Amino acid sequence: MAPVTSLTDLVSQRLTDALASSLPEADGVDPLLRRSDRADFQANGILALAKKAKANPRELATQVVERITTGDVIKDVEVSGPGFLNITITDKAITENLAARYADTDRLGVPLAAHPGTTVIDYAQPNVAKEMHVGHLRSAVIGDSVVQLLEFTGENVVRRHHIGDWGTQFGMLIQYLIEHPHELDHKTGEDLQASGEEAMSNLNRLYKASRVLFDSDEEFKTRARRRVVDLQAGDPETLAMWQKFVDESKIYFYSVFDKLDMEILDADVVGESGYNDMLQETCRLLEESGVAVRSEGALCVFFDDVKGPDGNPVPLIVQKSDGGFGYAATDLSAIRDRVFNLKATSIIYVVDARQSLHFKMVFETARRAGWLNDDVKAYQLAFGTVLGKDGKPFKTREGETVRLVDLLDEAIDRASAVVREKAQDLSEEEIAERGTQVGIGAVKYADLSTSANRDYKFDLDQMVSLNGDTSVYLQYAYARIQSILRKAGDVRPVAHPALELADAERALGLHADSFAEVVAEAASEYAPHKLAAYLYQLASLYTSFYDKCPVLKAETPQQVENRLFLCDVTARTLHQGMALLGIRTPERL
Repeated sequence: MAPVTSLTDLVSQRLTDALASSLPEADGVDPLLRRSDRADFQANGILALAKKAKANPRELATQVVERITTGDVIKDVEVSGPGFLNITITDKAITENLAARYADTDRLGVPLAAHPGTTVIDYAQPNVAKEMHVGHLRSAVIGDSVVQLLEFTGENVVRRHHIGDWGTQFGMLIQYLIEHPHELDHKTGEDLQASGEEAMSNLNRLYKASRVLFDSDEEFKTRARRRVVDLQAGDPETLAMWQKFVDESKIYFYSVFDKLDMEILDADVVGESGYNDMLQETCRLLEESGVAVRSEGALCVFFDDVKGPDGNPVPLIVQKSDGGFGYAATDLSAIRDRVFNLKATSIIYVVDARQSLHFKMVFETARRAGWLNDDVKAYQLAFGTVLGKDGKPFKTREGETVRLVDLLDEAIDRASAVVREKAQDLSEEEIAERGTQVGIGAVKYADLSTSANRDYKFDLDQMVSLNGDTSVYLQYAYARIQSILRKAGDVRPVAHPALELADAERALGLHADSFAEVVAEAASEYAPHKLAAYLYQLASLYTSFYDKCPVLKAETPQQVENRLFLCDVTARTLHQGMALLGIRTPERL
């Protein structure tokens, strides 16, 4: 189906044509159209144009108004103030445009990108043999939503989960496992969640036991350090033991991601170890090109604008003086792989803002080496910190980092209580299912409704509230519409463009029509919070419509059908929009 031209674009084109016929040099000038409280739209572009042409802006605005065709799309245009244009749309155009979106059941009129690229997105990066904590939440949730947005707009997306699966601590763990081979044995017949919790329990127990031995037994410490050398040298037995740690951790990771209602595929998990064979060549290429230089035995890249407190340059260390490799070598090798093997045109890193300096230096190094250029961009989608109600980094009462699985379980429990209170005809099984969808949705929405670079307070009481800017409010609006559609029985939603619309109907219709523009903007800017804000306003406008415009008890059968149509357009938009945020919309709450 052909994409649907939004009312904004239709009106903007009419204004552009009228501007060009009033002032030839204005051909192609943006009329700067935006939604307005004074009318449906306001155009402000004439002021700048008149200044440039040394014309009277109000006189120019009057000339433009005379050349605008009204009747089908534009109902009325009036000049306001020094030369603003206030524009009112016809009711017929609103309903017809929404009907065209409604007919496009799969995409609601959202076009596919004309020239899609390939985006590699690096997100959800837990560490092997360590529990996921609240700090892992934002990368996973934000990254998953950006993936959904980009794929929906037609981009070719390659997911990458850069897990921490390499390093010196594995010598200690592997040596202990070799000497205690049954520590990772599993029970059988467990479901994903249970086996995931068991896997993490085994890893925690093994880590603590190996650490105690490492700190108390010098002979074990020596054997563990030798094991690190064996791992780095690719010794088969050592690698096999290392693989057991990775596999065990994946069982746990996947159980947590499953609870988060996120799909993580094994093929997309390419950790630090995946670039091990490239590290030497990365260093050679950087050194031979002069991008990196030896300093006190280490291979370093220096920057004029990066200095320490003492005023001396702070380099990016690619290879340490002892021959070991740091994060920079791995990250630079990953860029090479993503550019030359995966053919990325964009690489997005959904990583904590506290790592911004590291990525700034890594990206600049890759540009100097020629791996990044005007055709390939790298961007850190930096996110802020999850805070407690006290505005400080989120910790337990004992000052420990909060386990992610505990946080998600508490959200599900709180949401289930809300669902049970509202439930009229739901079974316990249905309450549990809805509670999970509402609880996980609440956590995701609280994160995604905040601009990624800002910190936000984790307040479950607010998150699961039916009032305010919460996912529960949006889910409840969707469920309310489904209830109305069920009560309508055989009466179906039908658009009637000839009908006059009430103010609340017009406001809802105009906002629903801008869905495609918002999706495109949120995708291009990697900004799920813009879609979240749009959906909250849509639900708010629907609430106003519901309060002011009887649906099933409207005055005529045509008005009933048209209002059911407005309800269903809103529901479909909420459903699709929430899906792009990774949030479910239950049919009943």
